[in-house]
Amino acid sequence: MSDCNHAQWQPPHDYRPLERSSERQTWAVVILTGLTMVVEVAAGYWFNSMALLADGWHMASHMVAIGLAALAYLLARRYAADHRFAFGTWKIEVLAGFASALLLVVVALFMIGESLSRFWSPAAIGFDEALTIAVIGLLVNLLSAWLLRDQHDHGHGHGHGHGHGEHRHEHAQGAAGKDLNRHAAFVHVLTDALTSVAAIVALLGGKLFGWGWLDPAMGIIGALVILAWARGLLRDTAKALLDREMDDPLVDKVREALEQVPDTEVADLHLWRVGRAQYSCILSVVTHQAHTADRYKAALQPFAQLVHITAEVNRCDESAHPSRRQ
Repeated sequence: MSDCNHAQWQPPHDYRPLERSSERQTWAVVILTGLTMVVEVAAGYWFNSMALLADGWHMASHMVAIGLAALAYLLARRYAADHRFAFGTWKIEVLAGFASALLLVVVALFMIGESLSRFWSPAAIGFDEALTIAVIGLLVNLLSAWLLRDQHDHGHGHGHGHGHGEHRHEHAQGAAGKDLNRHAAFVHVLTDALTSVAAIVALLGGKLFGWGWLDPAMGIIGALVILAWARGLLRDTAKALLDREMDDPLVDKVREALEQVPDTEVADLHLWRVGRAQYSCILSVVTHQAHTADRYKAALQPFAQLVHITAEVNRCDESAHPSRRQ
């Protein structure tokens, strides 16, 4: 076996898209947010403005979260060829998205606590100064959101499905899947934009009509919206991290395709995501026929999402013996 070429059965396991636009745009938002934060904090100390300081440090929390997303891209790319990661480094990005969602929860709870304290102990508000800050913050966040917008990236990642006796190399088709790391950063700037809009509405109400209660009320409403967004982000990222994919419609389609092979029953089937829209598949089938693993992999050829397939064929006439892997 020493002169056997194994290369055709050893494709790379990095299923991240080859493009780096998301990474570059995320770093751009980190720099933009950081510069705005430094200016606001410096101006707050210079003009002795608590409003400027509060908004500056609030923006700092988002800069940390978006910086985490940018760092995840860097680490995922740096360790893409590290064989210690069984299915590539895509989940580094997902983990960053999960951590970012947790930070959103913390920010929302802090906003609720701060808003409730303002109900009981109202503070004097410098409306003109605060309105200027809120408008600047909104413009920065709208620009950041535009940079991080969903571009429906169809990542030109190459799918590699392989087993013992088959190697396929194809362009993944259909939806490329959501970039959860980028989406988490986008949600952060969107929530910051939401708080800016809420602040502008509340400040105008207070300045024009004397509605001092509107400021903390809008803070609570904004926090509840942020919690709802964070919940959705936590659900999506946790699902990927915990490999909870067996309710995906793809599972039933794969099962049906396998059972189209004559005299075949699927005994065991596992699918889990290893990329934005790429799945690994382990299957075990039972048959009376002399079907090979390659026969079943061929049946799954139309599914470009399946980039890594391992098949086990169990023959009924061998049921008294250990399962035979192929």
